[in-house]
Amino acid sequence: MKKYLKVGLFLLFLIVGYFGYTNYLKLELISGFSAKNLASAHFIDNRSQEVIEKSDNNFDVIGWATNEINESGKYATASVFGLKKRKAIYRPGLGATLIDEDFDITKPYEIPKRTKSNSKLSFPYGDVEPKDTVFANIDYVKLNQAVANAFDAKGENDKKTRSVLVIYKDKIIAEKYVDGFSKNSILLGWSMTKSITGTFFGILQKQGRFDIYKPAPVREWQNDDRKNITTNDLLHMNSGLEWDEHYDRVCDATQMLFQTEDMTRTQLLKPALFKPNAHWNYSSGTANLLSGILRKQFKTHQEYLDFWYSALIDKIGMSSMLIETDMAGNYVGSSYGWATTRDWSKLGLLYLHKGNWNGEQLFNPSWAKYVSTPTNTSNGRYGGQFWLNANGHFPDAPRDMYYCSGFQGQMVAIIPSKDLVIVRMGLKEEFDFNGLLSGIAGSFKK
Repeated sequence: MKKYLKVGLFLLFLIVGYFGYTNYLKLELISGFSAKNLASAHFIDNRSQEVIEKSDNNFDVIGWATNEINESGKYATASVFGLKKRKAIYRPGLGATLIDEDFDITKPYEIPKRTKSNSKLSFPYGDVEPKDTVFANIDYVKLNQAVANAFDAKGENDKKTRSVLVIYKDKIIAEKYVDGFSKNSILLGWSMTKSITGTFFGILQKQGRFDIYKPAPVREWQNDDRKNITTNDLLHMNSGLEWDEHYDRVCDATQMLFQTEDMTRTQLLKPALFKPNAHWNYSSGTANLLSGILRKQFKTHQEYLDFWYSALIDKIGMSSMLIETDMAGNYVGSSYGWATTRDWSKLGLLYLHKGNWNGEQLFNPSWAKYVSTPTNTSNGRYGGQFWLNANGHFPDAPRDMYYCSGFQGQMVAIIPSKDLVIVRMGLKEEFDFNGLLSGIAGSFKK
């Protein structure tokens, strides 16, 4: 009996030891995520620590963190069981940045120059509240029911939707927010930011300043096989470079977002496992590498910072949008774009109109076709920094739909055949998008 007890205790020791070791590796990522998200949500959207801890940071092991906000210092800290304390500082214009012990908080920094439109036009081209528009070909009872179905009933916490916005022919036909949020709430798009990042290459292409089909301008690749990787390959996520992106463990993506000073270099330093255009692999590191390539197109850091807003974000009136930077001053083009639901919809409308914004052509119409055409290695799921429904991933949604997608179920869907843009923001990855999309599409009378 004692022998079996000893064996049992030994096995228990091994299990506890393994669990402790594997999770200890995660502690810095847990505290890093918690501090960063706390600082961003609080200082960008003015959410309370209580709300953030009960919603934004209340999933998986992130809830292990103990957090604190310093209002006067504009920063947040987090630790796990007193270990691996991390700090995220907030700077106006740059958002919250997770910093390490070597980061000099006294060093001067540049911020982007913003231009806010004073247009007297109504949404989406101005700031005037839109007038109600009724379309005879829409069953509004079905439409409103489809939107309502996306939200939790009272007392439930399963769907975790924060907002749904439906725009038809440039008019808002449905808009709903969960209690505590509104049209003014600034929400994190996570990987929807990739679609923003990719758009700048379409803008530079139209301006004659960049050729995506030439080898990517990366000095470190010029003496090996990586010299054949084009920017087009990067935009399509089929560069062939090594990358691991799984958010349930320590991986390339989590180390980049929560431990790296210069996020544009993480993917850059990876070896090639496949030839370009032969293997599709989703990579947030690639999106940040693209941000780094964009930075090199400008003589100064200030020009790079300004371009993102002057060429696109402020140009289409996304005045609430903020793209956060890493410690090295690069926009985190993979993940850290914040905006109101209405402003997120404007990106969808720009693509719905093939790059034309109220008469001004920001990118060539062919660019909209480019990003919505499947890359030959993604089984119809991915284009140029946009996800696609070409293979019927959402079986009851139109096949021509393409969309921005982000962690925890963020979506900006563009449906050209229906003249629709649909936005859903929330906190659940496994949300029933097929039901929402098919319900909205089904509200249109035949």
